[in-house]
Amino acid sequence: MPESIVFIGAGLISLEFASMVIKAGAKVDVVEFTDRALAQYDQKYVKKLVAKLEAEGVDFHFNEAVNAVQKDGDSYTVTAKSGLELKTDYVFGVTGRQANTQGLGLDEVGIDYTKGGITVDDHLRTSLKNVYVSGDVIDKQIPKLTPTATFESNYIAAQILGQDDQPINYPAVPFVAYTLPRIAQIGLTPEEGNADPDKYDVKVLPYGKGFDTRHEDTAEMTIIFEKATQKVVGAVIYGGQAASLINILTFVVDKGLTNDDLEQMIFGFPDVSYSILGMLNPNGAMG
Repeated sequence: MPESIVFIGAGLISLEFASMVIKAGAKVDVVEFTDRALAQYDQKYVKKLVAKLEAEGVDFHFNEAVNAVQKDGDSYTVTAKSGLELKTDYVFGVTGRQANTQGLGLDEVGIDYTKGGITVDDHLRTSLKNVYVSGDVIDKQIPKLTPTATFESNYIAAQILGQDDQPINYPAVPFVAYTLPRIAQIGLTPEEGNADPDKYDVKVLPYGKGFDTRHEDTAEMTIIFEKATQKVVGAVIYGGQAASLINILTFVVDKGLTNDDLEQMIFGFPDVSYSILGMLNPNGAMG
């Protein structure tokens, strides 16, 4: 383990690794070009995570554009346009991913692609209709995750085998930052819900204060309800068990379940999932 590490970028991989190596005793600096971390996640909980990491010793440098990394013996110097200079044992470049479309002969065979990846239609076919694509290399808005790649591959297999001829229909897709603690999200965001108060109710559920969540009194959940149907249409969870809990809420969101539907079921007691399912009541924060 290096004594010091600089992460260039404050995205998913950066904060996941920073959460771990700070606990292993390394000095950690995170340099980010923009003014925020984890831009795709709800910023209320991202700020809570950043504050926790700062309290543990992580130094964040926002609005800093790195312009050079120089090797000096066994160490490195990272400099930014502002004059920021960081000496470190290890530099981790995590500024994002690019679709690996080069060197595949796509131009020669006539497969269309963009900077975002390979272009596909609603059946995941390329411009050559007998060539399908799945996974991160697709130019798409759907989150580029292992589960979505698996879903796409299974869909393509069904197309090829003649078991399905319908356009692909993505279900609700959860995504998780495996930071310490975790942040998990699905569906409509709190920001989108608050922007349309006539249509949505946004409720904050501090479930960590009332239930056994491994001594996490800061664990919290924000739920977005559709007023007309009382269905849960989005959720963000902050806490160590967020990944497991978001998988439960994936069923609730994707299947359009209401509090009345959930009240007709019996869940295992006294697990924390039992508690949060009982809290999904649009008429009261605690259900």
